[in-house]
Amino acid sequence: MSHTPDAPVKQTPLNARHRALGARMVPFAGWDMPVEYSGLSQEHLAVRTRAGLFDVTHMGQVEIAGKDALAAVQWISSNDASRLKIGQAHYAGLTTPAGTFVDDMLVYRFADDHFLLVINASNVEKDVAWIVEQTRRFDVATVDTSSRYALIALQGPLARQVMQRLSNVDLAGIKYYWFAHGEIAGVRGTLSRTGYTGEDGFEVFVPPQQAVTVWDAILEAGRDEEIVPAGLGARDTLRLEAAMRLYGNDIDDTTTVLDADLDPVIIGGAAAGRVTSGTQTPFLKKAIGMAYVPVASSAPGSEFDVDVRGRLARATVVPLPFYKRPRG
Repeated sequence: MSHTPDAPVKQTPLNARHRALGARMVPFAGWDMPVEYSGLSQEHLAVRTRAGLFDVTHMGQVEIAGKDALAAVQWISSNDASRLKIGQAHYAGLTTPAGTFVDDMLVYRFADDHFLLVINASNVEKDVAWIVEQTRRFDVATVDTSSRYALIALQGPLARQVMQRLSNVDLAGIKYYWFAHGEIAGVRGTLSRTGYTGEDGFEVFVPPQQAVTVWDAILEAGRDEEIVPAGLGARDTLRLEAAMRLYGNDIDDTTTVLDADLDPVIIGGAAAGRVTSGTQTPFLKKAIGMAYVPVASSAPGSEFDVDVRGRLARATVVPLPFYKRPRG
């Protein structure tokens, strides 16, 4: 009987750097990724108070270009891409005809007829197949360009001042969810004022062969500010504090969340909903979570119980996000 070996675990161009920095590595979405370096809480707090540096090269990129590029993006996306100016990005759902999520993504408008989509690492193969199939009807080229980019994110209140030391782009002039092309640490790339942490910061697209140069330069430039490398663990607790959705937990390709492992919400002694994400947050020092509940129990101040591994914990509904960064 023939045996098909498992696909090899992929490595980002920064893999050796993560190991040299003492990261605890785990398999994630087919990649060998750092889950933490100095510790999840320390990394989380560094991002909230100073800045943390993330390798997010595992994310996928798809480019759609050609005469019908806008129409193609509009066909597959939940947000109105016609409103994007060149140099602007937005968050959108990659949706089915029924309006459920294939994935969520960021849509960047590079030109009138050229868009870049950033999709989740765990969904790249599925998403690319879906996007290619759905855009066949349009006069466009749809290309998986994930291998062309390394993606490095510096997130936190000090991110801009540290990055500015390395860039020829006026970073203060880039508004939230806008981007610019320019140099960072002498490397040509795209600097995007976006992130998945609820903090100010930048995500930088650079050629993979230049990723180490940029990573090292950012850590060196932020040495006095005690910038730290941060892993997937802190990325998840940060995004949850900011109430940013996670595909597969908070949103998926069904109309309700059906993951069997998720804790049920108990109202009046009966299961009435699902917790989709939860954690003990290092910054707020509280247990927080996101859940689907009946509309009648969704108003701020409403209370219900959550089954946490057989123990009922009392929960109170609060407005989202749990954390919102101070606007300076």
